[in-house]
Amino acid sequence: MWFSWVLLCVSAAEAGTKPLPGIVLAPGGHGFQTEAGRPFVPFGVTYYRPGTGWAPQVWKQFDPAATQRDFKLMKEAGVNCVRVFLTFSSFLPEPGKLSEEGLGKFDKFLELAEREGIYVHPTGPDLWEGTPAWATADRYADETMLRALENYWKEFITRYRGRKVIFAIDLLNEPAVAWDNAAMKAKWRTWVHSRYPNSEAMVQAWGEPASKFAYDDPPVPPPQNAPGSKWLLDYQHFREDLAQEWVHRQVTAIKSVDPKRLVTTGLVQWSVPSLLPALSHYAAFRPSKLAPLLDFLEVHFYPLEHGFYSYASREEEAQNLAYLEGVVREVAAAGKPVVLAEFGWYGGGHLTIDQGRHPPATEQQQAVWDKKAVEVSLGLATGWLNWGLYDQPEANDISQLTGLLTAQGKVKAWGDEFRRLSRAYGAKRITPRTVTRAALDWDACLTDTAAGDRFREAYYRSFAAAKR
Repeated sequence: MWFSWVLLCVSAAEAGTKPLPGIVLAPGGHGFQTEAGRPFVPFGVTYYRPGTGWAPQVWKQFDPAATQRDFKLMKEAGVNCVRVFLTFSSFLPEPGKLSEEGLGKFDKFLELAEREGIYVHPTGPDLWEGTPAWATADRYADETMLRALENYWKEFITRYRGRKVIFAIDLLNEPAVAWDNAAMKAKWRTWVHSRYPNSEAMVQAWGEPASKFAYDDPPVPPPQNAPGSKWLLDYQHFREDLAQEWVHRQVTAIKSVDPKRLVTTGLVQWSVPSLLPALSHYAAFRPSKLAPLLDFLEVHFYPLEHGFYSYASREEEAQNLAYLEGVVREVAAAGKPVVLAEFGWYGGGHLTIDQGRHPPATEQQQAVWDKKAVEVSLGLATGWLNWGLYDQPEANDISQLTGLLTAQGKVKAWGDEFRRLSRAYGAKRITPRTVTRAALDWDACLTDTAAGDRFREAYYRSFAAAKR
């Protein structure tokens, strides 16, 4: 036994790997700390490599040597946490059977990360490397998919139970409930029947002609503005309940194996309905409903106020920063720590997407915007993960120019600024901040996109006045 222990110590020393302490929630429910009580603020990136296509083939083209070099670059850049997408194709090619090949690659990924003192934040299986035939059903309402996800997490977490290099589990990147499909219809009928005992009660509540509805087959409302419509609001609440059940089942599966494992999910900014291109864009992942189930909350944000932000004016920048603050404030109001787990904007060249119509932006413009995004969300959020380590020329979106590094590995102005921010805040307790501005009428926004427009305008006026 003693001889084996010595060999283990020698092996660890030769590898240069120092085990990382586990990350837990800080007392008071705001932020994180190590098990020893040292503050920990996630500062990191989502990991993918240029030259692997779009969407990137992180696992199908896994290169341990290149990944090791990337982790060294991350460490130099101030990264302490790396988010990485797992995929159905590489980890769950068929239901009920995790791929040993994929798990072996993830084992190596964890080893390389720990060697550099970087925590890993894996997301649940997604479609970046293709969609197996079995996984084409609706993941939020189809029972086969739901059971497959529960089983996946039980097996995955069993393998990595207690691995402290794993910061937390992200159930999925930007989950969003569909508007209408076959799997949802049966659950919609059950939802309606649980609230209205008969057709008369349903019709009275919805305030629509009885001939318009069939109690045994309640119709789905069109995703069109109908201010105050109880029918439409019920349907939006039904979608929220589907999202809540989806989170509950997976969290329960994870915690049944590893009760201490931190769990969250990466909410798209349209989980907060203050800006919706259409009612169907509402993701239905309502933070106040999910907070009791999750250890902390994550939200993603990109500056899309009045369309595609192109560094056009100081006012447009301020409007986007107000929009950002309002989104993060709503998520933080649920009472759990918040990580801005995807953010960033482009700089250092000219995007080729959308027929090249977006103006070029300098590296300095990118650095200024991203620094302000951190500063505006500071105290509402207590963690920041940039979208991408590298620029990705192959991408079909702004990922072309959102990195800390160019595709060739040169540190950008935003990379330098990111390192300074990480050094300033990465091991510091972030003081919570309360923002009192216009109140968001959440339910009004679910039946009328104009309600969100009015909210953002009022919020911006307050935000701009405070900055004078």
